[in-house]
Amino acid sequence: MRAKTVTIKLAGGGIVSGLLSSPSHPTAGYLFAHGAGAGMDHAFMNAVAQGLADRGMATLRYQFPYMEAGSKRPDRPEIARATVRAAANVATDLLPGVPLFAGGKSFGGRMTSQAQAEEPLPGVAGLVFFGFPLHPAGKPSVDRAEHLAAVTVPMLFLQGTRDTLAGMNLLVPVVERRGATLFSVEGADHSFHVPVRSGKTDQQVMGEILDAMAVWIRRQSMSGST
Repeated sequence: MRAKTVTIKLAGGGIVSGLLSSPSHPTAGYLFAHGAGAGMDHAFMNAVAQGLADRGMATLRYQFPYMEAGSKRPDRPEIARATVRAAANVATDLLPGVPLFAGGKSFGGRMTSQAQAEEPLPGVAGLVFFGFPLHPAGKPSVDRAEHLAAVTVPMLFLQGTRDTLAGMNLLVPVVERRGATLFSVEGADHSFHVPVRSGKTDQQVMGEILDAMAVWIRRQSMSGST
């Protein structure tokens, strides 16, 4: 599916680019923020957007300002959170009447949850994280999850059991405390890559996590309409 280029104006001035991928009559929309090291047109981002379109859902991907400027150094959290909010405002305009969910890959997911914790994002009914970065590699901690206590919408964590940025022994209690949902992929790393011995391909894993996401979003959308 060919994505439509979108321009997102930031509250403090400046603009960032976005890409809207949408079937003709989307059942839901996903506001998708990229990870720290790769932008919105990374292969993983493309695969998610195409996979969700195949499942009847729209995706709005967008750049953080540092990525738009070609820098490798992520923006300060307050700038990233403001960008998430600006993108959410655009999503509500582009997808009127469509149930909206938000999240991202790694860094993008964490910045989205911080923005939601700071002040609810307009129209967002739930958060979906692709590899939530609970802690730096080799430095187990749950400090990065403290803000989730202020998130009041449902949350779905899509996580690999070999993710070095989120030890399952730490993540599972966090998810349970927040009443969130965890879909784990046995043997997958932070990029959802699985070893050959798993008997699965990365493409099959992508299909599994997107199927799980689609089912979860459908349930949230139905419960929100009753």
